[in-house]
Amino acid sequence: MDLMENLQLKYPIVQAPMAGVTTPEMVAASSNGGILGSIGAGYLNAEVTRAFIQAVKEKTDKPFAVNLFIPNFVETTTEELEEAYNVLKPYRKKLMIAEEGAPLSATDFDGQIDVIIEEGVKVCSFTFGVPSENLLDRLKQHGIYTIGTATTIKEALYIQELGMDAVVLQGEEAGGHRGSFIEPIEFIPLKQLLKEAQEVIHIPKIAAGGIATKAQMEEVLSLGAQAAQIGTGFIVSEESGAASIYKKQILLADEDNTAYTKAFSGKYARGIENDFMVFMEGNTIAPYPYQNDLTKNIRLRATELDMYSLMAMWAGTSLHLANEGTVQDIIDRLTK
Repeated sequence: MDLMENLQLKYPIVQAPMAGVTTPEMVAASSNGGILGSIGAGYLNAEVTRAFIQAVKEKTDKPFAVNLFIPNFVETTTEELEEAYNVLKPYRKKLMIAEEGAPLSATDFDGQIDVIIEEGVKVCSFTFGVPSENLLDRLKQHGIYTIGTATTIKEALYIQELGMDAVVLQGEEAGGHRGSFIEPIEFIPLKQLLKEAQEVIHIPKIAAGGIATKAQMEEVLSLGAQAAQIGTGFIVSEESGAASIYKKQILLADEDNTAYTKAFSGKYARGIENDFMVFMEGNTIAPYPYQNDLTKNIRLRATELDMYSLMAMWAGTSLHLANEGTVQDIIDRLTK
């Protein structure tokens, strides 16, 4: 089944669903511009997800996606959490954050699914795993197009065999979190992943990782992808919700100065290397989502103070090729 026809796309581009960065304006401008806009709803509760969806619907009548994080709760100990909390003490002191413990997050995944169905969302994508067979059947009954995220062929085959409609093949060049869900976690370059997928993955493939130019996009399409997913390029758009200092750091980059880290969330993610990432190497890091909870107030305060040395600034390896402008300007540069 042709992905572009199914999703009513003019161009073979997916605006990456970046939790914390996507805004209703960015998503609607993407869909109105002929690509697939995507809401990064991974950290939202059901009601905020509903409000976000409704805000997008006010601005576009085109299809858009909502991306959810499959709940991951890893066994941990009180001792490990305390140790990970204490490692961060110097930063809380520096930022004048009270020592009052960190509230641990609760997932609202089931509530978000209900909202997606009730609001008539056309596309639902998943990261950090796959939905259950029952949930997938429920989404299909409502005509919702489902997209999985894979970082290896093993994961892509799992998504295909489950019966999902399409798969994002996320190369190691991609900014933000690895969508890995089958151990061991691997870091495979996008081109290699696409070549390996050619003979065995028959559902539509969406290529992600280090794609910032028309030439790079055309290359992944020539390797069998039906679309390219682009994130970093849209972070610097006028409609993006990223802090201005974060956008500035991307625009100032003249080469790839990114690295993988678990420091901020407990899961591997690629971002602009900074002091916090370097400091956390070799220190105790709690598993996801606990580390994400422990660092949340540090990240928020650092953003308020423009202290980019302590911010999570997710970006892919082609960040130095990003250019400012509106979402439409960025789409035009990729397609004209």
